[in-house]
Amino acid sequence: MSLITFIIPVRHQANAKDWPALKERLSQTIASIAGQSHRDWRGVIVANEGADLPDLPAQFSVARVTFPPNQHHDMQSADKEKVYDAFRLDKGRRVLSGMLAARDSRFFMIVDDDDFVSANIADHIAEHPDANGWKIDKGYLWNEGGRLVMQHDDFANFCGTSLIVRSRLYELPATFEDASADYVKSMLGSHVRIAGILAGRGAPLETLPFRGAIYRVGHSGAHSQSSNLLTSHFLNPYALRHPRQLVRNLLRVRPLDRALRNEFFGAAVEQPRFQVEAPVSG
Repeated sequence: MSLITFIIPVRHQANAKDWPALKERLSQTIASIAGQSHRDWRGVIVANEGADLPDLPAQFSVARVTFPPNQHHDMQSADKEKVYDAFRLDKGRRVLSGMLAARDSRFFMIVDDDDFVSANIADHIAEHPDANGWKIDKGYLWNEGGRLVMQHDDFANFCGTSLIVRSRLYELPATFEDASADYVKSMLGSHVRIAGILAGRGAPLETLPFRGAIYRVGHSGAHSQSSNLLTSHFLNPYALRHPRQLVRNLLRVRPLDRALRNEFFGAAVEQPRFQVEAPVSG
C-alpha cells in the first residue's frame, strides 16, 4: 500500500491546442511530484490510448483509457454550465480510472497536468496518517517562465490541485461501470464540491499548514483560461481604482527563489520507466 498516490488526469489529445506544449508542462508537473522528500508515494498518469507522453521516472505508471474527446471542451461556449458539467464528467472519469488502478493507496491527491506540488506533502501525511485529509487553502500563483510568485489564500476554491483525501472517503465503486455520473462529477470531477460533501458526512478536511501547491496561470493551454498575474491582480479596473488593494496585492508577491524552486519544481526526470495498466473503455 502506498501512503499517497498522485493522480494526474490528462485531456484527450483532440482537446489539446498544442500537445507538445502540454507534454512539456506535464513533464514539469511529473518532476515536481517526483521531488517528494518522503519516498512512500506513487504517481498515476491517466491518458488516452495513443497519447504521446514524456518519459516517466520510477514510481509513476500510466492508466490508459479510451474515452472520446470532450465535445464541450471550449470555454468560449455560450452555455457555460454545459461546458463545466462536461468538464467535470470527463475529468472525473479519468480520475476514477486512475484511482481504481491504485485503490490500495491510503491517500489520493488529484494534480492538474500543469501545476506543481510541495515536496513536503508526503512527509506531512506520514506524520498524520490517521487524518481525513487536507485542503490547500494557501498556495501560489505563477506565470509560466516568470521570476515571481504570488501568494493566494483562497487556493482551494481557485485551483484543482488543492485536495489530499483519505482514499476510503471516496467510497470507490468495485468497478468503473458501477459509478454513477453524479458520483463521478461531484466526488472526482469537481474540486469545490467534495470538501462540503465530506464535512456533511462527518469527515471534514483540515487545512494544510503550509503553502502546498503552485497554480500555473495565464498560458494558452489552460482549460480555465486563467489570466496572467499582471492582468488579473494589478492592471484590472478594481485594483487600479483601489490603491490599497493594489498595495495588498504587491505585498503578496515574492521572488521565485532557490528555496521555492527546490520545494516545488523538483529534480530532472531520470531513469524513464513506463508501467502501463490495462485500458479502460468509455
